[in-house]
Amino acid sequence: MRHAKRINHLGRTSAHREAMLSNMAASLIMHKRINTTLAKAKELKKFVEPLITRSKNDTTHSRRIVFAYLHNKFAVTELFREVSQKVADRPGGYTRILKTGFRKGDNAEMCMIELVDFNETYTVEEKKKTTKTRRSSKKTAPKAEVEAPVAEETAAPEAETPAAE
Repeated sequence: MRHAKRINHLGRTSAHREAMLSNMAASLIMHKRINTTLAKAKELKKFVEPLITRSKNDTTHSRRIVFAYLHNKFAVTELFREVSQKVADRPGGYTRILKTGFRKGDNAEMCMIELVDFNETYTVEEKKKTTKTRRSSKKTAPKAEVEAPVAEETAAPEAETPAAE
């Protein structure tokens, strides 16, 4: 039975698991979506969402705590500059897991985990409604027809004479 076993160890030692989750979180922050197995994605979600919540408060202390988990200064910079700006008004649920099928070799269930606010397919942008204005049919005076000048027939291009050397 699995009573009171909240952590999926993923068949790894604790150091290996922490390093793997740190690398996957940094990749998720940098690339905004990654493909992985479902079990890893569920553990990654528990790992990265508190870090994103922490990034909403941009202080030196918050940056140091996040860096202690990620070990990647470029990912920390991206998290505090780009990601935290987009998720500022979201109260949680920063990631989405989409199942993609099964891996061919070992039949592991695969999925894509992505940051919710960075997917243009699902985010709804409100388009401003433009009212179509139609002209009322006003009776106008008939326009005077102006004849266009007839284009002169173009003659065949003359053969160019070679320049004197």
